[in-house]
Amino acid sequence: MTDKKNWGHTVLGWFVVKEDGEGPAADGGAEPSADATVGGPRAGEPPPPPPPPRVSFEREPPKATGGAVDFAGVLDAAGIDSSERDLFAKAQTLLAGLPEGTDPAVKRQIVGASLKAFGIPIEKIIETGVQSIQALEGYIQHGAQQTAGFAEQVRTLIEDYEKKIQESRGLLDRKLAEQAAVQTQCNEKKLEVQKVLEFFGQDEVARVVKESPRLIDPGAPAERKG
Repeated sequence: MTDKKNWGHTVLGWFVVKEDGEGPAADGGAEPSADATVGGPRAGEPPPPPPPPRVSFEREPPKATGGAVDFAGVLDAAGIDSSERDLFAKAQTLLAGLPEGTDPAVKRQIVGASLKAFGIPIEKIIETGVQSIQALEGYIQHGAQQTAGFAEQVRTLIEDYEKKIQESRGLLDRKLAEQAAVQTQCNEKKLEVQKVLEFFGQDEVARVVKESPRLIDPGAPAERKG
């Protein structure tokens, strides 16, 4: 196993390693290490590290509104002082300012000498860097836990609404069926009565309807006669 792949096992798997083991994942996502293959680790290789322990925050970290992470707020909540982060940023700036293609050993010598000149212990830079990674992993876990709880609430709410919708549809179907049955029965009864009225003739029925104060004349305005 190469040294680069060993990063996947450093600090209980907090570091992000691409599938090919070529260093940190380009997209910053927590991709599985090269050992995380179907069927377990490859022959001769150690098993993957256990899941990292949950990182505790000194206070509630800021919400990622719209998916945007307030990194300074996250690190503050994890108890990483801004002065420590400033020292780490100096080392980061020194490293970024070196010419491309510089041998890694030479880079370490240059950056190490510069940090020593500033009176910054390398151990402090490493400690701050690892703390930052741990804090970010903890933030991922924290957000995942909250999202899982919210998702469960939403699923329960959806199930409840779906149940109510099904019940309402059942009630509507029964009501429509009842109304259809009422309409059919009433029309059948009207036909029975109509047969008797037809026996007396249409003119006679029309005369009685017009003269009766109790009946509504279809040809008159839609109001009861007084």
